[in-house]
Amino acid sequence: MRHGHPQAHSAHPGTHPAGVRHDQQRGSFAEWNPTIRASRRLGDGPVGNGTRFEWELRGFGKVVHELQEFDPPRQVRIVPRTRQLKGGHRFKLTADGGRTCVEHELEMSPTGAFRLFTPIMGILGRKNLKDTASALQAHLER
Repeated sequence: MRHGHPQAHSAHPGTHPAGVRHDQQRGSFAEWNPTIRASRRLGDGPVGNGTRFEWELRGFGKVVHELQEFDPPRQVRIVPRTRQLKGGHRFKLTADGGRTCVEHELEMSPTGAFRLFTPIMGILGRKNLKDTASALQAHLER
């Protein structure tokens, strides 16, 4: 199942999704995203493709996520590393005058026995997307 949410923000053009700068200018994912109760980076080195984080997610518990399609300041995909779920969050950013347009897509595909929870996952996915979009907007516009 795939859900999308386009947004326009008054953020400085070229702003990258806040959490990607984990432990740098913007802080951790959990600082701005209410769907993430705790976040910690796994490993050292520069943030980029393959960087992993452990998130404590509302409704899911602790899940390791990996950055993919990392192309600052244009795009990042955040992919869960779990056997029960495939997909992830994709953020695409484009300059639009003095604003930044954010396309946020959430793809969740339950696998194995988790497919039985597909209807619930759809409800959780839409709520997660809405909450994340609202929180990102508030964070980028402050």
